[in-house]
This record gives sequence, C-alpha cells and structure tokens, in this order.
Amino acid sequence: MTTPGEWLLRAATRDDAPAIAALFTAEGYPAGPSDIVERLDNWEDGRSAVLVATARGEVVGFVAVHVMPRFEHGDWIARVLALVVDEGVRERGVGHELMIAAEEHARRQGCAFIEVTAGRHRPGALQLYESVGYEQGVAVYLRRRL
Repeated sequence: MTTPGEWLLRAATRDDAPAIAALFTAEGYPAGPSDIVERLDNWEDGRSAVLVATARGEVVGFVAVHVMPRFEHGDWIARVLALVVDEGVRERGVGHELMIAAEEHARRQGCAFIEVTAGRHRPGALQLYESVGYEQGVAVYLRRRL
C-alpha cells in the first residue's frame, strides 16, 4: 500500500484509459477503455482536465474537473465531475491530493469558485469534501433526464 509522498499527480493520457475505466467500473459506473479515451478526447479544450494519481507507475485514482463560464456573474467556475480512488489506498490522502490538484488547476484557469456534488449514498465522499473545506451551499441540485 502507499503512504503520502509515494504517489505522483499528472495529467491523464490515453494510456491511462484502462486503469481509469477499471476504477470507474469498480465505483459503479461501468466504462471500458474506449469510453474513457473518447471522454479524454472530449476534454482537450485546455481548460478542463483529468488528473491521475500514480503509485509505482500504477494509476490509483483520478479526478475530472470541468471549467466553464458563469453567465450570471461573467466569471469562471470549476466543477469536479468525478473523483475515484482505488479502494486499497483510500484514507491515505490520495483523494485529498487530487482535490488540491483540481483546485490548483481551477485557480490557473481564473475560476472564482470550485464545486463538487456528492451523492447521499456515498458518505465517505461527502466526508472527504468537507474535510478539505467544502461546504454544503444554499443551492439545491436538481436534474431531469432528457
């Protein structure tokens, strides 16, 4: 198992697709390597990013952060759309480091805020986000399937 300082953070590449797909599938979001390659290709705009944490050359986690303009204030906001850490290295700081990297990316892009959603069925994720300073806001997240 890894300990803090044993992992490196870097931008994801197409070669990481099998590992990202395996992590995503294990978390309950089935995806194959070709799905991940397509998603990585869709994010090549330079603003958004997918970052991976590696230990001994193996991907042990990833974060996907999307940057977009806000219409109501004329500034930019970042949203963490996915964060997955291998179950074998959870609670060792990997998720924390990935969130810090996502925030640094958002700052470099000139974002005023960064936000993340956490499902009620994932209390560990909610605990992680709160432990690194995220607060539940006044907004309610609503969606409708199209």
